[in-house]
Order: sequence, then structure tokens, then C-alpha cells
Amino acid sequence: MLEFKNVSLVYPNGHHALKNINLKINEGEFVVIVGMSGAGKSSLIRSINRMVTPTEGELLLDEQNILSFKEKKLRELRTKVGMVFQSYNLVKRMSVLRNVLAGRLGYTGTIRSILGLFPQEDLQMAMNNLQRVGIEEKAYVRADELSGGQQQRVSIARVLTQQPKVILADEPVASLDPPTSHKVMKDLKRVSREDKLTTIVNLHFIDMAQEYADRIIGLRDGEVVFDGPIEDVTEETFEQIYGRPIKEDDLLGGDDD
Repeated sequence: MLEFKNVSLVYPNGHHALKNINLKINEGEFVVIVGMSGAGKSSLIRSINRMVTPTEGELLLDEQNILSFKEKKLRELRTKVGMVFQSYNLVKRMSVLRNVLAGRLGYTGTIRSILGLFPQEDLQMAMNNLQRVGIEEKAYVRADELSGGQQQRVSIARVLTQQPKVILADEPVASLDPPTSHKVMKDLKRVSREDKLTTIVNLHFIDMAQEYADRIIGLRDGEVVFDGPIEDVTEETFEQIYGRPIKEDDLLGGDDD
């Protein structure tokens, strides 16, 4: 479904963020990308929705090279590929429901969205997705009145309301405490399974990667240094990916169960 073919990315300042990446990610996989800060994790997943554009190679989604997309095709791509951000990316003064309905922007249009003219089926979809992540009672509360974990669950409901084929999550729990992080990751994994979505998550913390991934991709200095199913992952695997012995700071711990 998603394939990187010899993909490299050099930023204007000369930084070589990705180096000859070759990967195939199958439909419905829950993939976790791990590596130290600066390893290229964010550059890799942001290439998939063209928030950054690789400078070499091909990146195929459903056999189309998305690196050639411009304007209309790029807008269509960003409708099919949803994003969950570390910083939640919500409009804080708007209600939770309006934030979730922002997932329909690619279908409704800017003017109708500004006026709040959403079809009834979109409103029902948004409410259903809030229910799926357990915060439907917050629908009419301002987003800035929620805790960090609740805000991130709003962002998951928003991306589901977008009805994408692929979800990208860039360090989605980096700002959360361990118990809340596990709650958010469980929600993300469950809804991805339920909707058969391809989900690609950047994580730093090893225990979370081991608990939630179907497959681990390890990056170091812009290169893939490991790619395999979670069953094949050991502590030595992470030492290989990180290029050093594992430290306590690399672990998260503190599950909410």
C-alpha cells in the first residue's frame, strides 16, 4: 500500500535527514518507528503527507508516486492521510465538537465550514468518534478546558472523522504522563484495528513501542537499521537502533492497568 523507493531528503541547510530509504508498509499495519532525536523519524512520516518533500526517490501510495503531486492531487492526498500531532493542533477557543468536525474540511469546503454548515451525517459521525475515544460528554466544552490526554483523544476523533486510509502520529504521547500515554495509545491502536487503518507512529519510548507495535522500524542518522515484526524485537534490537546501551530514560513504564 505504501512504498518508499530509494527515498532521500536533504534540507536546504544541507542536513541529510533521510538516506536511501526502502520500505513497504502494508494495509492495516500498526507500525512504530523508533530512534533517537534527530534520527529522521519525523522527516519520514511527514514525507507521507508531503509536509516535507523528499529530494530523491519515489514514495508510492496505492501505486501512485505522491512526490509528483501538486495542488489538487496534494489536497486529495491530505484527505486520505490523517495526522495526529504531539501538540494536539486544536483550536483552543472552539468546542470539542467543532474541532472534530474540522476533519471534514476536505469534504465540506472552507466557507461552509467557517459558517458551521455541516451535514447532519457529519455531525453524527463526529459525535460517534468522540464516543469511541470516551469523551462524548465533552462535545460542547472548549478545547482549552480539557486535559492533555483528553485533547489528544479529541485529535484522534478528528482524524477518524476525516475518514483517512492512513494515520500518521508524530510522537503523540511525548507530552503526556505514562498512564495517560497508555490510554491514548490503546485508543489509537483499537480504532485503527476497528477501521482497518494503516497507522504509522513515531515513538521514543521503548516499552510503548514493544507493547503496541505490530512492526518496528528503527532509524539512526536517517537510515533504516532495523525492520521487523515485534516478535523479533529484543533489548539488543534497541541497542542496535540507538547505537548504545539502553538507558532508563529510554523507558516509559507506568501502565494504567
